[in-house]
Amino acid sequence: QVQLVESGGGLVQAGGSLRLSCVASGIIFSRNHMYWYRQAPGKQREYVASITSYGSTNYKDAVKGRFIISRDNAKNSVYLQMNSLKPEDTAIYYCSTPGSWGQGTQVTVSS
Repeated sequence: QVQLVESGGGLVQAGGSLRLSCVASGIIFSRNHMYWYRQAPGKQREYVASITSYGSTNYKDAVKGRFIISRDNAKNSVYLQMNSLKPEDTAIYYCSTPGSWGQGTQVTVSS
């Protein structure tokens, strides 16, 4: 059974930083591509960033240069370092791998 558990969300002022973490179990983590998505109130869930099993990364245009996705295969973990946060980054952030989702962690950015 795959489990993805996110942490690290919170309330931060615009311009601040947060680091999200996601710990995976029930998969061979090193072989899985990992993703971060987000869902703002009243909006559809959207792609934020991804990292392949071999470490190649990709980002939504709106977060390029501000967010960094990384992984630690020894810890079965994927991270999202979020810098220069904006109020429009406010959302529930979800960790994902094909077929599975975490429960999400709330990020709120105040202006």
